Amino acid sequence: MAAVYTHGHHESVLRSHRWRTAENSAAYLLPHLKPHMKILDVGSGPGTITADLAARVPDGHVTASEVTADALELARAEVAGRGLANVGFAVADVHALDCPDDTFCVVHAHQVLQHVEDPVRALREMRRVTKPRGFVAARDSDYTAFTWWPRVPALDEWMALYQRLARSNGGEPDAGRRLLSWARAAGFEDVTATSSTWCFASQDDRAWWGGMWAERILRSALAEQALATGAATEADLRRMSDGWREWAAAEDGWLSVLHGEILCRVTDTA
Repeated sequence: MAAVYTHGHHESVLRSHRWRTAENSAAYLLPHLKPHMKILDVGSGPGTITADLAARVPDGHVTASEVTADALELARAEVAGRGLANVGFAVADVHALDCPDDTFCVVHAHQVLQHVEDPVRALREMRRVTKPRGFVAARDSDYTAFTWWPRVPALDEWMALYQRLARSNGGEPDAGRRLLSWARAAGFEDVTATSSTWCFASQDDRAWWGGMWAERILRSALAEQALATGAATEADLRRMSDGWREWAAAEDGWLSVLHGEILCRVTDTA
């Protein structure tokens, strides 16, 4: 049931994912964590958020899950490097989790629902394995809501290309705005919906984000798919890469990435 993962696991993609922390990517969830909690981190990626969550539940346990064993090795390496003993690992499809009902205090997913075939079914499954009074938490970006200055035409091309390829893979790049409606469709009644942003405006931040995407549009699975399907030529991708470098070099360059967030309390009757 999983859609094709649009980004792939090129180093330029992992560079972006390893930047993510619980503080910059799950702040809406953190006040609700207790030291004893048992957490499932769906789509753990390179494990930086997973490890941060584990450090916040020293008397509890975190399970990192990914759809393949190879992908899960990234989180294993991060956790081992931090010396954490309260983390386990599971290969799992969020549409059909191999866990009993009412297993976890928190089920968390960051930038996952935009990539799955059926996000409502995924949320229902996340709810199934969450204990009564526990939380299902999800945060996803909303690509159409990304905004930047100065206007660089090549970045508009990049946005259109990404939207086209992500949807052809069965995903929803504008997931952020849909999270609340998906949660309602999944049967949640007690839902707190919020939003937050990443902002890249300093010289160092622009160089990092712009440089990362300048490489990503040329080297990642996204680039391979664009070329293989005829959605873009090598010249097109090079122009988009140059556009990212142009934006990064602008002294007044500014970019904001909007995310939708849902914190769903599982009721006793869910």
